[in-house]
Amino acid sequence: MLDALKVIIFGIVEGITEWLPISSTGHLILMEEFLKLDQSKEFFDMFNVVIQLGAILAVVVIYFHKLNPFSPRKTEKQKVMTWRLWIKVLIGSIPAGVIGILFNDFIEEKFNNAYVVAAMLIVYGILFIVIENYQKDREPKVKKISQLTIPMLLIIGVFQMLAMIPGTSRSGATIVGALLLGVSRAVATEFTFFLAIPAMFGASAVKLIHFGLSFTAMQLFLLILGMVVSFAVSIVAIKFLMRYIKKHDFKVFGYYRIVLGIIVLLYFGVTALLA
Repeated sequence: MLDALKVIIFGIVEGITEWLPISSTGHLILMEEFLKLDQSKEFFDMFNVVIQLGAILAVVVIYFHKLNPFSPRKTEKQKVMTWRLWIKVLIGSIPAGVIGILFNDFIEEKFNNAYVVAAMLIVYGILFIVIENYQKDREPKVKKISQLTIPMLLIIGVFQMLAMIPGTSRSGATIVGALLLGVSRAVATEFTFFLAIPAMFGASAVKLIHFGLSFTAMQLFLLILGMVVSFAVSIVAIKFLMRYIKKHDFKVFGYYRIVLGIIVLLYFGVTALLA
């Protein structure tokens, strides 16, 4: 049952860090040093990705009405607007989808290490601070998702693609990209949630296919437990973030990323020297 307790902790961390722009990878890579499951490395790598399904289901539940084009409570015009929203999500998903299919294994092999994670935590932390200072007294140009143009969608999609580099943070990268285009914090954050749906379902499906579906009963239990915990915590994290950005900017997350990046760099640097 010790593995179950560890999985609960991983689920809590995933549920928080997947949606706050602070990099789930940066936190998980530190946790892996202290909390190792009594399972194969292949299962653990797959587990870290698949528990994201719990997190993404939280988005589907919270925004179910907004995302459902078949809702009987919607007018025909609202249904058309919902389909347009999904088209925008699919357009924004193209860059990450293409690069993910072609280069996912290469990126994991070459960039999945503590030093890259630390660098990306710090770089995007600085970007958050710089962009927020630059946009401080500027009125956002885009205050509704419907105002996002195809070029904007593709640029935001490119930033999501950059998040394939560990430590970048998928939500962090897409929010940074949107803010650079003059999108309001609320729209940038909400659209980031929606972009996560195809991206995270796709990533989880790829990992499941690579690992195979031959789980032991314990492995299946651990996966379901991690997803349930991640789902519950994600509900809280998403609602918190949407309330937070109504009155605050993203700079606090930038400072947090820089501090975490330095901790990751120091920890693994010292560990390497002592090895």
